Amino acid sequence: MAEKKGLLAKVFGRQGGSCCSIRIEEIPEGENQTSNNGCCCGVPASGSPEKTAGQGLEKAPQTRDSRRSIDIEFLYLDLDACTRCQGTGRNLEEALNEVAGILEATGINVNLKKIHVQTEEQALALGFVSSPTIRINGQDIQLDVRESLYESCGDLCGEEVDCRIWVYQGKEYTEAPKGMIIEAILKHVYGGCMEAPALKEPLKELPENLKRFFAAKRKKDGDAAGGTGEQVARESCCGISPESKCCN
Repeated sequence: MAEKKGLLAKVFGRQGGSCCSIRIEEIPEGENQTSNNGCCCGVPASGSPEKTAGQGLEKAPQTRDSRRSIDIEFLYLDLDACTRCQGTGRNLEEALNEVAGILEATGINVNLKKIHVQTEEQALALGFVSSPTIRINGQDIQLDVRESLYESCGDLCGEEVDCRIWVYQGKEYTEAPKGMIIEAILKHVYGGCMEAPALKEPLKELPENLKRFFAAKRKKDGDAAGGTGEQVARESCCGISPESKCCN
């Protein structure tokens, strides 16, 4: 977790035994449910191998329990090639840094979940309709989903697919603008939107764009795996495996 702290640790680090106001959870590959990885200051979560009795977050439960909190989810298809996902994630981190002092002073905890959506089943369970997505207390910060063709995402699966665009103050952006994210956070905190996170209903069917993405990616991964098998067969004189003794 230490290598993923980024800018958050610089802003939210606090002195003494209490934890910071940002709590980050990384979703393991292939899982829909989150698992506690601790907070941005690196304090192990309850039940983790690094935690021992009487240490970590459980040391001062009254501090966190007495504070209000909001849940923020960052859902994405890729952070290696998709610059729209990368930029949105970076802007989200910068937005949290910008409002850190306000949230800290008013006793607000932020639970940030970063979710890599990798399968159709996972997307359906999460109610995921477009990449990337930012939700605050279960609500998309932009309810009107707009997308445009993006080559980087197409390179991931070998098929033309669309990626999300954002509309803020009358202009279109390929990354969620930092100002838009800050406004959404402050609206939820101080605009009377601090209710419990909304329960997300699983989708019955994915949008056509995501169907196309996952189908093409599945085919591309299958072709790559098949190519590896063919190469191994060609390298064997009998077409079974290099280690086969059939040629002896």
